[in-house]
Amino acid sequence: LNWRGIARGNGWRRIGGMPPLVFYDSPLWNVDPCTHRRPERCLHSRTSAGNLWQPLAHIFSGRAKQLPVAACLMGTSVHRRRLPSAFPVLDEALQPIHNDVFEANLRNSQACQERYIEYMKKVKKGGGENAVKRHTQRNKKMLVTDRLRMLFDDGYYFELSPFAGMGLPYGDIPSAGCLTGIGKINGLWCVFIANDATVSGGTAYPITVKKQLRAQDVAIQNRLPCVYLVDSGGAFLPLQSEIFPDKNQGGRTFYNEAIMSAMKIPQVAVVCGSCTAGGAYIPTMAEETVMVHRIGTIFLGGPPLVKAATGEEVSPENLGGATLHAEVSGCVDHFASVEKEAYETTRNMISTLNFELPEEDEAGVEEPLHSVEELMGLAPQDYDHSLEVKLILSRLTDGSKFQEFKARYGTTLVTGFARIGGHQVGIVASNGALTHNASLKGSHFVQLCDQRDIPLIFLQNTVPTPERTLSQTQAETNTNRLKAQGSMMSAVACASVPKITIVIGGCHGAESYAMCGRSFDPNFLFLWPNARVSLVAPGHSAALAQEEEDVEKINKRLEKESSAFFSSGRLWDDGVILPQDTRKVLSDCLKIIKQQEYQLSKEKIRTPLLRM
Repeated sequence: LNWRGIARGNGWRRIGGMPPLVFYDSPLWNVDPCTHRRPERCLHSRTSAGNLWQPLAHIFSGRAKQLPVAACLMGTSVHRRRLPSAFPVLDEALQPIHNDVFEANLRNSQACQERYIEYMKKVKKGGGENAVKRHTQRNKKMLVTDRLRMLFDDGYYFELSPFAGMGLPYGDIPSAGCLTGIGKINGLWCVFIANDATVSGGTAYPITVKKQLRAQDVAIQNRLPCVYLVDSGGAFLPLQSEIFPDKNQGGRTFYNEAIMSAMKIPQVAVVCGSCTAGGAYIPTMAEETVMVHRIGTIFLGGPPLVKAATGEEVSPENLGGATLHAEVSGCVDHFASVEKEAYETTRNMISTLNFELPEEDEAGVEEPLHSVEELMGLAPQDYDHSLEVKLILSRLTDGSKFQEFKARYGTTLVTGFARIGGHQVGIVASNGALTHNASLKGSHFVQLCDQRDIPLIFLQNTVPTPERTLSQTQAETNTNRLKAQGSMMSAVACASVPKITIVIGGCHGAESYAMCGRSFDPNFLFLWPNARVSLVAPGHSAALAQEEEDVEKINKRLEKESSAFFSSGRLWDDGVILPQDTRKVLSDCLKIIKQQEYQLSKEKIRTPLLRM
């Protein structure tokens, strides 16, 4: 390769792992080291002699066309490897002094786990025994869980927000009437959105729409292919005002489909039941669709509406069945005689996507030195039962290794580097109140990880109530703390790296924002069953009311509404996970986030694919 000249092309592009360079016209440039071709010319305006700063402006604006680093490296024979880990080991064995708190936490975690199992059994029943019989025997359809097991590799999938829809004002809607999550198809992680027609015939409630939109957000944020298993009866009309009109309601699903297609995020649909009214747009806006004979239908209004409007009697199959849409309208691309064939076809469709996946090698991943089962006793019953957070870290990280950052400064926040499932991460963990020094430390560390493109893991356990101002000195201290917390919030909000938040204890007040709460848009956010989510913790509402009766009333309400299950029922998170499953969940999430590097064509184009 001839490096004597200055690059030609009055633009710039990324070369391997090198930073973007400013290139000017020169005939001496030979070839691109990644593609072995002459570089493309910049699409932006030509740089004149009087405007030599323009290419530099392109660099900062990020608008010029770049060749993805992953694409360059995969197009060569270069084998990548991480720097060897030299992180020190956290020797955090349980000590006798921890026994009382550990045992109290363990009893509380066991009670929370029993409630978790009870909720899980309830949502697994779907719409109930009679609805399941009607779905499988009369309608000759597979259950949604059986469909997913047939679709995904080894029948395994990672479900998001399984408790969504439980305990709502308009009743329990198991799994919000649809299952969402992520699973592997031919080795490729894909988001799925699957209607459960045993729950009110697949009718969409407000919580159903919210759950579908969250799944699409996950697909967009992590650039994951999306598979829709459509078996929907349309919107629940008595609650239409909460489903139809607003920005983030029903119509947003179709907007997201168009945007995802424009971003080259693949979407495929399986019509395995009724697609009526708004549900009819999902398969027709997907990029590729398969439809099952006799059980799949697509129409805006079904046979009863046709008869009421025109007096004509028509069968669902003739009005909008698979034969009609595969042979006449062209709304679907593949015809399946039975459901099993439809899922085989879907797996084949996914195999056509333009990804090059690396070989998975988990042999070199070290397990923690301490058992993950001990996390049950480290999950705090309340803030006063919180143990040193390094005890938790030593049961989550590979080899219990952790390279701490600013270990002796702002000690109520623990920050540092580690590996989880072989993936390097930066960890920000609550270890007490988020003080002025701790906030500055957190701000520095978050920016450092952003500079190095290292994903961030937040372990959140914030103070139950803000510190009260009772003196001028305290007022000055609190003011400085607010400034520093504002700085950390800005750093977290502006960090462009992936972020995953686990609420291991309390999620209260403004400190939860600085620790990447839901409103700060983490890629994933999960709760432990013992977690509490509220403005202030139960038992700490004295600052909100003066009368003892009012205080007691607020505390009772907080006790109910701060529960992890209350939160998950309203989709304030991506699900409740057991402490002992946290390492597996984090490892899977990091793999899911990293997959976007392996898509070979992912530049945004102007218009979506239009099938009709």
